[in-house]
Amino acid sequence: MLNRACPILPSSDFEETKRFYNLLGFRAASEYPEHGYLILDRDDVQLHFFSAPQHVAETSDHGVFVRVDNANVVSTEFLALNLPDEGIPRVGKAEIKPWGICELAVIDPDGNLLRIGHILER
Repeated sequence: MLNRACPILPSSDFEETKRFYNLLGFRAASEYPEHGYLILDRDDVQLHFFSAPQHVAETSDHGVFVRVDNANVVSTEFLALNLPDEGIPRVGKAEIKPWGICELAVIDPDGNLLRIGHILER
């Protein structure tokens, strides 16, 4: 039986990745620098990272959708962090999308896109 999916995203620098995600409330769950692997978690969400020192953030096409109970609450929390609103990293305000999801977007320093949202009730 399938229980959960954990994305595997590139990190050009594990220390920078940890610093950024710590601001968002994630903590290092497991670190294996000798094997080029890092696992961060917050609540029931795990993000896995592989070492990619040559990764170029501006050309990244990696992403994940994180389902939450209320995207507006997460949006308010993240926007209060005063992260840069231009360039990378950046955080958007939660908004209702035409496909019936209230979501916000977060782009980390490596250009990984986190779409965070909840499905609207019909």
